[in-house]
Amino acid sequence: MRTRAAVALEAGKPMEIMEVNLDGPKKGEVLVEIKATGLCHTDDFTLSGADPEGAFPAILGHEGAGVVVEVGESVTSLEVGDHVIPLYTPECRECEYCLNPKTNLCQSIRATQGQGVREWAKLGGHAAALW
Repeated sequence: MRTRAAVALEAGKPMEIMEVNLDGPKKGEVLVEIKATGLCHTDDFTLSGADPEGAFPAILGHEGAGVVVEVGESVTSLEVGDHVIPLYTPECRECEYCLNPKTNLCQSIRATQGQGVREWAKLGGHAAALW
């Protein structure tokens, strides 16, 4: 599907509203229509160019809220119409950090961070929809 997002194309420049591709939810995922999102100091830090892990182009945002609009296979805890606050920091729930409440340090997902926007990317909160 196509959706709109505020895309940070490069550090220090204003974000641009663009249409981007977003796949539907895969097994264990849901598609969320974002209803509200906030700008956080980490968004500002990344956009400034000072964040050493920042990569561009990027769809920033990890403070959002929305409504589930589609449910992927095997999802049993959510259904269409549920109001959610997505967790934008992925976690494997198996590594030593995830098993000790420090999921923000999950090493299993580090390989997917700092790669900017790709056609398969899960979008940030400054997108109209995400999964």
